[in-house]
Amino acid sequence: MSSTTAPSSIGTGQTARFDPSIAHLTHVPRRHYGRWIASALILTAFALVVKAFAEGQIDWAVVGQFFTAQSIISGLGNTIIMTICAMALGITLGVLFAILVMSPNPVLKGIAVFYIWFFRGTPLLLQLLLWFNLALVFPRIGIPGLFEARMVDVMTPFVATLLGLGINQGAYTAEVVRSGILSVDAGQTEAAKAIGMTRLTTLRRIVLPQAMRVIIPPVGNEVISMVKLTSIASVIGFAEVLRNAQTVYYANARVIELLIVSAGWYLIIVTVLSIGQHFLERYFARGSGRRSRPAAPSAVES
Repeated sequence: MSSTTAPSSIGTGQTARFDPSIAHLTHVPRRHYGRWIASALILTAFALVVKAFAEGQIDWAVVGQFFTAQSIISGLGNTIIMTICAMALGITLGVLFAILVMSPNPVLKGIAVFYIWFFRGTPLLLQLLLWFNLALVFPRIGIPGLFEARMVDVMTPFVATLLGLGINQGAYTAEVVRSGILSVDAGQTEAAKAIGMTRLTTLRRIVLPQAMRVIIPPVGNEVISMVKLTSIASVIGFAEVLRNAQTVYYANARVIELLIVSAGWYLIIVTVLSIGQHFLERYFARGSGRRSRPAAPSAVES
């Protein structure tokens, strides 16, 4: 019985090839209808918001007038000073308690764990009110025989805000620093111990410089958050930019105009901080990128 078979190229010296060319096909671009619809909806909503502000009862001349008013600039200065001081205190406490929470000493570790648990577990506004009203618990403060003062005179709005924001920030920074320290390979610490470095020297010279690549981004975000958190201190009378803006619009009834002024200054500060954070991240990320090495030439040639 004979069977019909496809022509074979074996023995003929010719090999059947498949033509992969797609030049004869028509290229049809993919239609992203969802993107176009979403973009149209977003642009429409943005246009409506702009139209509402343009046609609303907003006196933009008042916005320009008070944007550089003395009271607003004074409040802006207090906001910047408080941000710097509170973050300095928070970073100092954060590094300290991050080291303590990793300490083999159970007492020090317990204190650090309690500090982080308490100040992360209670609202910031509550902490500010507690600090500001601390005179109800400790009417006087000082060392008997050396100096003594009334707590109500010591715990000014500035001091209460500094303690409230700084100590609260320290609890969050401690966790950020701890995660940065844990990101460094344990072999680095072991190598430092092998050459006789103390634990503190190892942390300062080996671990923390490498951990900065992990620490800088979240701490930068915390600095930006701190600028805005200073506005909460207005409830205890701290004269930051929003508090001063409120004082002005209580007098002239230009509420929206003064709130726009405050928003403008907050956006300017945050933009400057974001640019600074970008350059800091680039600086500490130097050498951390992995570059592909060219393959070594093979000794065996086909």
